[in-house]
Amino acid sequence: MTNQELPDQVYYEGLDLEVLRKYFPSRKENKKCLSDYIDDKVGRFTLEDILKELSKPARDPREKVEDFEFKKDVLSIDDLKEGMVINGIINNITNFGAFVDMGIKEYGLIHISELSNKYIKSPHDVVKINQKVNAKVISIDKDRKRISLSLKEAN
Repeated sequence: MTNQELPDQVYYEGLDLEVLRKYFPSRKENKKCLSDYIDDKVGRFTLEDILKELSKPARDPREKVEDFEFKKDVLSIDDLKEGMVINGIINNITNFGAFVDMGIKEYGLIHISELSNKYIKSPHDVVKINQKVNAKVISIDKDRKRISLSLKEAN
């Protein structure tokens, strides 16, 4: 009798059934069971070890990811209005300010004078690449496709 022919219950011994149900639903649902993953390279004990580690709370080695969402009602530059506060991600920093991805084709610019209420020598002192920000739209030039944003007015 090979590993593939053993009943599934053999593999469930000593494992948290909730974890098993989460990662390996029953065959009644036309999905794979734990025994379906056993082959020449991956054995029963390897899968049991993996499942035991998955069942331990707060043991995920990955960093926590923040939820971030662009405004759903802003799909183009025409949807923007002066005074509205939008979510964005800093995607470029220059000597004169920072560019923000707002989820539309055009990027917004936060001029260095709009980054902070106090004097700063460089935009790098206030923002960093991939930083999530809330910025207020202070002007829109649709002809030149330019959007001016402010961090200091948004907070």
